[in-house]
Amino acid sequence: MGTEASNKTEHISRKRLIREEGLMPLLEHLGELRKRLVYVLIALALGLVVGLVFAEPAYNFLMSQEPAKTISLHTFSLGDGIGMYMKFAFVIALILAVPVIAYQLWAFVKPALRENEQRSTLKYVPFALMMFLTGLAFSYFVVFPLAFNFTRTVSQQLNLEETYGIAQYFAFMFNLLIPISLLFELPLLIMFLTAIRLVNPKRLRKMRRLAYFIMVLIGVMITPADIISDVLVAIPLILLYEISVFLSGTVYKKQLAADARYEAEYGDSLNKA
Repeated sequence: MGTEASNKTEHISRKRLIREEGLMPLLEHLGELRKRLVYVLIALALGLVVGLVFAEPAYNFLMSQEPAKTISLHTFSLGDGIGMYMKFAFVIALILAVPVIAYQLWAFVKPALRENEQRSTLKYVPFALMMFLTGLAFSYFVVFPLAFNFTRTVSQQLNLEETYGIAQYFAFMFNLLIPISLLFELPLLIMFLTAIRLVNPKRLRKMRRLAYFIMVLIGVMITPADIISDVLVAIPLILLYEISVFLSGTVYKKQLAADARYEAEYGDSLNKA
């Protein structure tokens, strides 16, 4: 009986040790993730302070551009003005925080990367802001006028009196600008995931049909319900995916070449060991 009890106790202790050994890395990862999220929130908070300062100049600039300068904007509630002001501040904060978010993502996965992979992925961080601003420009100068003019044309065909609220106008604008700007990070994200060996061009090509469907679905969701707007948005998104596949291929070829050099240099010694 004593031997059985001792074996049972030892078995329970071993299971507890296994659980604890499996739990510690998970807790460490969660702690690291929490730290990175705190840094992102701090960056957003600091960006929001800057955004509150520059919200009015940004508002004045957009109001001086078409189509805003060709229409009259109204307020329908006491909170419209402050709501619009905070929207501008948040968008400015998001723009400023994009490089920080990209760096924190890199820092989170850094411990799992080899030294050469750490260097190769770190260089993507500065391009995060550039891609976001490119998406912002495309969505503002191409997609937004197209969507706005379409909705305005429909209202005129229905003989509706045009009365635009400032909160609704900018909500419509930012609901287009922010998703499209984030989608412009796709090539950079795919290159990063390829560099850390989570995806490769072969897998991306196999997913092409699904990716096209998702891109078209996004184009339909963020544009007015007409086929022209959907196509004009979906085509650039599909091109973004194809660019992502191409860039993934360039990264993947460099990885294969590096692996071949490593195998040629250290392969014999590793096999002997």
